[in-house]
Amino acid sequence: MIQIKNLSFSYSKNNVFRDLSLSLSRGNIYGLLGQNGVGKTTLLKLMSGLLRSEQESCIVDGYHPYKRLPAFLQDIYYLPEEPACPQGTVARFAENNGSFYPTFDKDFFYELLDRFEVQPEKRFRDLSAGQQKKAYVSYALSLNTRILLLDEPSNGMDIPSKTIFRSIVAGQINEERLLVISTHQVRDLENLIDPIIILDRKDVLLHASIEEIAQKVCFINSVEKQKDALYCEETPLGFSMVRENTAGLDTKVNLETLFNAVLIQKEWFKEQFNTMTL
Repeated sequence: MIQIKNLSFSYSKNNVFRDLSLSLSRGNIYGLLGQNGVGKTTLLKLMSGLLRSEQESCIVDGYHPYKRLPAFLQDIYYLPEEPACPQGTVARFAENNGSFYPTFDKDFFYELLDRFEVQPEKRFRDLSAGQQKKAYVSYALSLNTRILLLDEPSNGMDIPSKTIFRSIVAGQINEERLLVISTHQVRDLENLIDPIIILDRKDVLLHASIEEIAQKVCFINSVEKQKDALYCEETPLGFSMVRENTAGLDTKVNLETLFNAVLIQKEWFKEQFNTMTL
């Protein structure tokens, strides 16, 4: 469980969050979305204790993250978007660092490397950026921590690797684990992340499950633009629209279209969803 209540954070004079509140529970893969600069990476660092928060404003599994207690650190892992390139081989990196995590599964780590076609005896510096990302993702998943925070994990991966990543992560979630994935690659993770959190500057625009979103809005494709649409974008086949779901339609949630709609209709979405999961 991650409980954030009235969290405020600033870099010098740059106010990133002001009275931000979120509650995240186990058994979910949260998708953390937002434009550049809204604080997605900052939020992950606050959750993991790499940045300082007030004790009462951020509690993770009963711990104040910034205290960085061993019992807290052994059960949480944060993978940044661009990890530092370590010395030595992929295998040596995992052996040297995996021992700090009681739930590290070495066999599973090598299994994931094999699925991603990454050679464990290769030195990190000899791998491409995409191969390095797959090695780090394999390590992060094989730690089996109850809380896993991933910042843009699919960046740099080719299409087959993204498919493998989705398959692996889907198989890892259970009632005891909580994953938060910050991403710009909405299409890459559309069938994986649920619930969805969309951040704006200093605020939460939407925090809801896919089911809750589908109950409130519907996603329509039409050859003609409809005046009552909350959001409409032209496509080669006509218009892709988001409408209020007053008729109780059952439509598939299009996360990319939803994200654009939320940015255009901020107040409407905040009013509709701000009482559902906060």
